[in-house]
Amino acid sequence: MEQRIYHGNIKPRDVANAMVAHFNRGNWRPQIGGDESNLKVQIATRPGANTGGETALTVFIREAPDGVMVQIGQQAWLGVAASLGQSAIATFINPWNLLGRLDDIAQDIENLQMESSAWKIVEKAARSAGVSKQLSERYQRTGCSYCGTANPVGQPNCVSCGAPMGDSQPVTCSRCGFVLHKNEPVCPNCGAKTS
Repeated sequence: MEQRIYHGNIKPRDVANAMVAHFNRGNWRPQIGGDESNLKVQIATRPGANTGGETALTVFIREAPDGVMVQIGQQAWLGVAASLGQSAIATFINPWNLLGRLDDIAQDIENLQMESSAWKIVEKAARSAGVSKQLSERYQRTGCSYCGTANPVGQPNCVSCGAPMGDSQPVTCSRCGFVLHKNEPVCPNCGAKTS
């Protein structure tokens, strides 16, 4: 399950509403559940849809320190695979059947892209709110490794002893937004290389 953290002035409801606005069309039916700090958006194909196979996806949106954390679960794709298989068999039996299955194939392809579409909607909602995966300046203070005094994030030298603060400054993963230590070569959240 991939997760990303967005730092800034954004709430789980903002992301959930963007997901519902995008996916409340065609063969898809989104639903929101949970409380305001921990929402779940379930996106599934409508029961008895005329085209394509059945699929479902769940997006978890939680409050995080100074932002939100978004996780997208594994997509249920077995119904889409069955629909594509049915189209292949029908075309193998009679190539003219392909013309009658074009709507099903188009819907199945759109369904297979549901997870990437969901991430695009999350990114768009984050950009609209002016937030990013970069660490917010007001996120926290960092301690001087020499004297222990709390310093604002980004302070080049300790306000108390003047020691360099470079190694003490937190950074975030450019892929998922997880807060990292300088010496971590791989993000413990998403596995991306940090340098």
